[in-house]
Amino acid sequence: MRRFLFVSCLTFFAISPASADITHAIKSSISLTVDGAGSISTRVPSSVAVSGSNVTLGTAPTLGTLTSGTALGYTPGAYSITTAGDSFSYTESYIEGDDVPTVLSTTVTAGVVPAMPIFGSNTTTSGGVAGTLAGTIATDGALTITAGGAGTTAIGQVIQELTIR
Repeated sequence: MRRFLFVSCLTFFAISPASADITHAIKSSISLTVDGAGSISTRVPSSVAVSGSNVTLGTAPTLGTLTSGTALGYTPGAYSITTAGDSFSYTESYIEGDDVPTVLSTTVTAGVVPAMPIFGSNTTTSGGVAGTLAGTIATDGALTITAGGAGTTAIGQVIQELTIR
């Protein structure tokens, strides 16, 4: 009886199937990007700044009224030395602000900014040119990426995962 039980147990363990979970995943992607054109413009205001030591203000400097197509108008101040014979310093600065432009916004046509406001502070970014930008993934996972023009990005990847538990 013992031999039968022993042989039965060996037979049971020898023929039992192995159990495992196997997962295989393939993930592939290509990302093609063409940068857009853009422009940021900031109007510069008119301003007057005065500073000094040992000077007395007679008449303050003034700014005129801004009218489109004409200069703002500026009248400098009048000053005198407070204590004759002593050292003095005097600084007066004037900035003519931006006029009201005829073009108030930027437009982008085929990746190009044909006209934009002319302000005291402008930052313009040219758009990308797709040109020959392309990407493909074959069924065997082979990547083919063709570079584009300036301002383009191409990224391709194939990820294979094998999980055994």
